[in-house]
Amino acid sequence: MRRLITLIWIMLPAMAFASVNQQHMSSDAYYEFSKKRSAIQLGPRPYYLVDDMDAGPLKETLQACSKIKRFRKSDFSIGHRGAPMQFPEHTRESYEAAARMGAGILECDVTFTQDKELVCRHSQCDLHTTTNILETELAQQCSEPFKPATFDENGNLLEPASAKCCTSDISLEQFKTLKGKMDAFNPKAKTVAEYLDGTANWRTDLYASRGTLMTHRESIQLFKKLRVKMTPELKSPSVSMPFDGFSQEDYAQKLINEYREEGVSARKVWPQSFNQKDVEYWIDNNPRFGRQAVFLDDRYGNPDFNHRDPKTWSPSMEELANRGVQIIAPPMWMLLDVENGKVVPSLYAHAAREAGLDIITWTVERSGPLTNGGGWYYQTLNGQNPPEGSSQSVINNDGDMMTVIDVLAMEVGVLGIFSDWPATTSYYANCMGI
Repeated sequence: MRRLITLIWIMLPAMAFASVNQQHMSSDAYYEFSKKRSAIQLGPRPYYLVDDMDAGPLKETLQACSKIKRFRKSDFSIGHRGAPMQFPEHTRESYEAAARMGAGILECDVTFTQDKELVCRHSQCDLHTTTNILETELAQQCSEPFKPATFDENGNLLEPASAKCCTSDISLEQFKTLKGKMDAFNPKAKTVAEYLDGTANWRTDLYASRGTLMTHRESIQLFKKLRVKMTPELKSPSVSMPFDGFSQEDYAQKLINEYREEGVSARKVWPQSFNQKDVEYWIDNNPRFGRQAVFLDDRYGNPDFNHRDPKTWSPSMEELANRGVQIIAPPMWMLLDVENGKVVPSLYAHAAREAGLDIITWTVERSGPLTNGGGWYYQTLNGQNPPEGSSQSVINNDGDMMTVIDVLAMEVGVLGIFSDWPATTSYYANCMGI
């Protein structure tokens, strides 16, 4: 009942606003207003997920929102590398798809080329899995050339196929000649063509024939055109720093400089890094941008770190806040736990909020179908990393994704959620008035 009342309270003013303001706008102004509002295209997936939910008040609330006629962009919905569930990540096409699905913020993971120009790639050394470089003459410049898989006499795999091609292997001009593909490879490949043909069966190559690669600056220009905000992530270099005189500080500063040069307000930018020193550099040297700097928390990779035990957190939440960090961004499994068969906020989530930290999290739609629990991103809910004394899984269908989003939004209180298919988070955000 609480959710239904909230929904009615949200929708009535919006309808009234549209009706009243139509009377006070010129026809041209109202046309532009309507065009911006109705440009959001969610497609069938959010409705499929809602229909797949277990029966209950949340499902009823989300089903009622299917009657919304015009959806709007929401900063709660963050396009993770664009919309890479179906479009090659960090390409123009992927970004445009994410914006059409209502993502209010888009991400460019930032790395650099041989001539120290900033480009959008998830990793400095992922060109062999995310582009067609191995099919081009530039394959000769790759750090490690393609090696086919080897098998024993019985056909058992001995050594998987491999390659390593980095943005730092090539110039910006050369980078711009490449085409984006779905991030995947076939470990059993004997040829380059087979190696590039590894897309997961729950993704698609339908839109992967001509992905347009982008520089960081081009992403800024595109995002301005799309009227979305921006969250660049400074990726850890795969080369030794300084790189030909280009230091880590130069790298962090160049990212900020390109927003300034393109006239973007710091209020529209959330710079991110897994490297705490990068975040502190922005706080100390670019305070306007540092105010929204995001510390991506990957301390789960440290065997001494336990997200359920504050004594293992170094730095602590309070120490991060005292250092000027205002936003922390762990994977969503660190923010959730199971209690009496219900999804609940974790101790980590409570501690972050008590320290005054805002929270962003990642990533929905990154896993395949959730029938088998959803894997790494849902590990505290699917029995892989359960609370002590419990091995219960509360994830068994795709609709459970909406329950997870709801707990993250309403109980953890996250600012936003990264998604590989932003229509899902956009639907939820519009339904709940976020």
